[in-house]
Amino acid sequence: MTRKIIIIGAHAAGLDAASAARKTDRTAEITLITKEKKPAYSRCGLPFVLGGHIKTFDDLVVFPERFYKMMKLNLLTETTVTNVDSKAKTVDIHDKSGTKETLSYDRLVISTGADPFLPPIKGREKKGIFVVRTIDDGEKINKALETAKSAVIIGAGLIGLEVAVACLERGLKTIVVEFLPYVLPVLLDKAMADRVQKMLEEKGINIIVGKGAEEFLGTDKVTGVLVAGETIPADVVVVATGVRANVELAKNAGVALGQKGIKTNLRMETNIKDVYAAGDCVESIHLVTRRPTMSQLGTTAVKQAKVAGINAAGGYSTFIGAMGSWITRLFETEIGGTGLTEFMAGRSGIETVSGTIVSKTRADYFPGALPIRIKLIADKETGKLIGAQIIGGEEVTQRVNALSFAIQNEMTIKELAKAETCYAPPVCETWEPMVLAAEMLLRKLR
Repeated sequence: MTRKIIIIGAHAAGLDAASAARKTDRTAEITLITKEKKPAYSRCGLPFVLGGHIKTFDDLVVFPERFYKMMKLNLLTETTVTNVDSKAKTVDIHDKSGTKETLSYDRLVISTGADPFLPPIKGREKKGIFVVRTIDDGEKINKALETAKSAVIIGAGLIGLEVAVACLERGLKTIVVEFLPYVLPVLLDKAMADRVQKMLEEKGINIIVGKGAEEFLGTDKVTGVLVAGETIPADVVVVATGVRANVELAKNAGVALGQKGIKTNLRMETNIKDVYAAGDCVESIHLVTRRPTMSQLGTTAVKQAKVAGINAAGGYSTFIGAMGSWITRLFETEIGGTGLTEFMAGRSGIETVSGTIVSKTRADYFPGALPIRIKLIADKETGKLIGAQIIGGEEVTQRVNALSFAIQNEMTIKELAKAETCYAPPVCETWEPMVLAAEMLLRKLR
């Protein structure tokens, strides 16, 4: 009998779940459902289209229509799932024309993602205030930037700063407002964040930290933002204050929730048999603290989805957890990290020792050598590496990846300090900066 698999959501998690399911079961009837016009595009690329680094928003679409036909995936776009009946194993849908239908399933994968969080700031209904989540959002912002002269970005997380850079690159006077004491507050510790802020300010972005937006000013359209009693003029306001897991559909179906997202086991199965979940709507286990966490990154979403898709199609796979490894590039500077910050480690009751070094990405005498700053964080009791943050002109990504491997394998600082690394003047110093950072931290641990 042909297995029927329905996947709610057709972006990073939904598509990878469908692909994994198809590879596991060649005969399954697989249906993907999305509310949007275009499936499976890179949300992470939106700021880079705004900045002109990517030509069009259509370039963010991962696969053409023929891919879905080749994979024998039934794709339903501009279609909304209104209800899931987990006892009857059915989902109710309606499409853009208003046509309603009930579909049956044997296995269900919920990948409903997350929605932008818009704080309850007075005046938020005004025109000219945008969020950044979909291609539609990106197109609206792009059009507004064509005639705007000034922009205010609310939130100094990854998306907020990437959009701020894009606005400055488009010639707008750009101001970032962050309620917390420093930029990238969830991802960096203050000293490293201050370096990023200084670099952005030197490029021309004005950054206000430790103060929140109190009101959006204007009549029908926004004309400014009130911050700590001061009016900041703005033709465009972009709110980038994070996302919240979209769990209502799952909750109404009786799916158990964790602290902030859908709760699953290692096989990405929910408390309801034959119902799986993956992506930004799902909680993960942090690989260092072993506690629930929301790792709302594309890399986490696709790993969860692969496991969900394999299991939904009758195979066996597990997802052990996440550390939230991340990377971005702001102007010419690469910034990334993995594991815990000192602040987050402290909140988890872990006493830490940390150390920071500054080195070069190539031999100092080789033309084009760029500075790189590496911070390592260790558990004081065990000496194990539990976190890393890097700011540099190049080669940050693979160092973050290497340190992620080290944390996952519970490597101690002593072991990292003895790691063998490669060297050639055009690509690296004789002493790898990660090893130098480990040696310095080892002295502190002793």
